[in-house]
Amino acid sequence: MVLYLCHLTLHDNVFFASREMGILYETETYLHNWALSFALFEVSYIPKPYRLQGEMAKRPGYLEADHEQNLLYLNQAGIYVFPALPILWSHQISTFNVSPGGYHDQPRKFGQQGADRNYPSYGRIKELAVGSRYRTYIIAPETVQIPRWIRLGKWASKIRVDAEPIPEARIKSGSGEFICKHPLNPIDLPSSTRLLLYDRIVMPPVSLLRQSQLLGEYWEIGEPTEWIPLSEETNLQSPLDRVYLPRGLAYGASTVTAP
Repeated sequence: MVLYLCHLTLHDNVFFASREMGILYETETYLHNWALSFALFEVSYIPKPYRLQGEMAKRPGYLEADHEQNLLYLNQAGIYVFPALPILWSHQISTFNVSPGGYHDQPRKFGQQGADRNYPSYGRIKELAVGSRYRTYIIAPETVQIPRWIRLGKWASKIRVDAEPIPEARIKSGSGEFICKHPLNPIDLPSSTRLLLYDRIVMPPVSLLRQSQLLGEYWEIGEPTEWIPLSEETNLQSPLDRVYLPRGLAYGASTVTAP
């Protein structure tokens, strides 16, 4: 098993509707780990059929073993992706105006029967702007191939990925009470880890946690001056503090059993 430090740089605006308030559709600042997992390992580890079949195709089945696309494939491969922490970010607000989504909608004069369907649908979207940067961690075997570029969000926006393995000598294991400042997915925490305090990040399909105080087994990653020379090409900074991450994470670890 290798723990990778991973930096993400947005090369397009990224949009996904975390909150809908009237005509405003807002994108959460954090990146969900389930979305990142599909973006990083779909096709290579998660099957991507040409067309989903049956009733299961009408809804997502992230943790359902009988669903054609699910995250349990990554459990079998020993891969886990943490949510991404924003380290440098900005937003852009745009206005959209779209026509009805039907295949055919005949124009009608004002006052004519059915004319109420001709009004345009408009709203405003708050996107993550180009140049925003994120940090995350990936647990994976040594042989894993982490793509250099991924696409994410409603627009399939382009994101650059810079991943480097953290030397084993800089990772210590421990158990007890600790504080994890990196965002976490509570459903992926093992049952042996107990949540004491946390801030909630409300976003679908599962709300994340940040600034969590936990009790259980953890990894302690040394301070950056001790360990990792990030490549000059990325021009990114290492974490400013010592990092604590819970151990035993897996997709749906607290709710399902991998097939």
